[in-house]
Amino acid sequence: MKRFILQRVASQRLLSLLLIGVVAFGSNIGFAQSSTDLSYLLTAPERSSFEETTRYDEVMAFLRVASAQSPMLHLTTFGYTTEGRAMPLVVFGDVADATVESVRASGKMPIFVQGNIHAGEVCGKEALLMLIRDLAEGRHRNWADSLVILMAPIYNADGNERVNLFNRPQQNGPLAGMGQRPNAQGLDLNRDHMKVKSPEARSLLQVFNTYDPKVVVDLHTTNGTRHAYHVTYSPPLNPNTAPPIDTYLRKTWLPEMTETIRERVGWEYYYYGNLPYRRGDPGWYTFDNRPRFNNNYVGLRNRMAILSEAYSYATFEERIMATLYFVEEILNHAADQRTAIEQVIATAEAIPLAGMDLGVRFQPSMNQESVEILMGDVETLRNPYSGSSYYERKDTVYAQTMPEWGAFEPTETARAPAHYVVSASAASVVSAYLDTHGVIYSSIPEADERELEAFTIDSTTVSSREFQQIFERTLFGSSSSKWVAVEEGSLIVSTSQPLGRLVFYLLEPRSDDGLVNWAQLDKWLEPGKDYPIYRSID
Repeated sequence: MKRFILQRVASQRLLSLLLIGVVAFGSNIGFAQSSTDLSYLLTAPERSSFEETTRYDEVMAFLRVASAQSPMLHLTTFGYTTEGRAMPLVVFGDVADATVESVRASGKMPIFVQGNIHAGEVCGKEALLMLIRDLAEGRHRNWADSLVILMAPIYNADGNERVNLFNRPQQNGPLAGMGQRPNAQGLDLNRDHMKVKSPEARSLLQVFNTYDPKVVVDLHTTNGTRHAYHVTYSPPLNPNTAPPIDTYLRKTWLPEMTETIRERVGWEYYYYGNLPYRRGDPGWYTFDNRPRFNNNYVGLRNRMAILSEAYSYATFEERIMATLYFVEEILNHAADQRTAIEQVIATAEAIPLAGMDLGVRFQPSMNQESVEILMGDVETLRNPYSGSSYYERKDTVYAQTMPEWGAFEPTETARAPAHYVVSASAASVVSAYLDTHGVIYSSIPEADERELEAFTIDSTTVSSREFQQIFERTLFGSSSSKWVAVEEGSLIVSTSQPLGRLVFYLLEPRSDDGLVNWAQLDKWLEPGKDYPIYRSID
């Protein structure tokens, strides 16, 4: 296949290196006066024959140069990592600047795209840098007619700097090493959307709460199964996601994007999956329903979410390009179908939750009994620098028929109340989480007595192994109606709000990913006592 990256002569590569060095050290050179031909501005993969990945200082320098070329590009930051690195955010659109006020005043639909949540999976970072360069050169101006695009190419910046030749050793490059999966705290940022224990996740939720992107795109790289797709993708997987969002993504957006890319470059994309490892019958299995994962969390916020996984054993260059095509086609569709997307979201938000049975525990569900999955093969190569072996995709493609386990179904449900009442004793702990997630709530000004549904605790269990530095907890008990003395300072949290589905998941006692699970309410969880969050029964 034709190489899509222009090869530069040695002098141009040297110019790029010198330019990045100058900007990184804070030069006052007026780059805004330079040509919009940015052929000199290369990512680390482009200038190293795709053996290296772009480091944090290089990313920041690249973004400064690119954003200085166009009045439609604005560089800002949206928080700080554990080690104090500013997290860059590039805003593209017909806006005065990168502020929340300007984005909202534009009247355009905001979309958020992030790369590098796992810093060994670097193709999303590189693809976004290339896309930002394209925007700086004046390409895709039509997107600004209906969209404002927020791009965070290096979310896990601390992990990005921990480059090691032995990180993800079987992945097909970059051969000079890549960053690590967790952040500097040792936390997986794609498991931190509910408990929010990292500064990175807290900063990300501020973006969601303030800019309120209607679409969120999260860019990854696969590992494991040897299939024949250049990219696999996933919509939100939690069954509590509003049906209009799930239907639009699965029936319209993702199939249309797949067909467009097939026609454009001849590559196949499909729903994320893996063959089972030492478990179950053969089948194409997706990953997880819990909202600790970005795409599932965003779905519970009543927003569109799309996760991508570039194929680990494709070449580093192909992974970058496959991810770039993916993002471009998502944005093309969003620009063309903005009105339809916003209508789907409005419909989702208008669905009343009170009285609805929603899931709290789930199991995989077969969504197709027989589907042809394109499988492939690899050859084993050796990294000349580390000596370790890695896999490279071969052009072999064959179809294998199997069931597709690409969804989930509830094994246990609870009826969503009109509102929750959080006891005054637990109010400070719970309100801190509600504030972080952007949930609306109010405080009860005077003590009273109310008939509420109480969950009386029988017992609890704690996981035998620590996960993400927490021993996860499960609560057992039964619910009944009773009169409860509600103290001044207790909280009222309504499910009749845009984040109502998230409220349910955070506060339900049996939720598989709520505050109980993440051991945040342990102080109040004693057998024979009431769970400190009550439910309305009206």
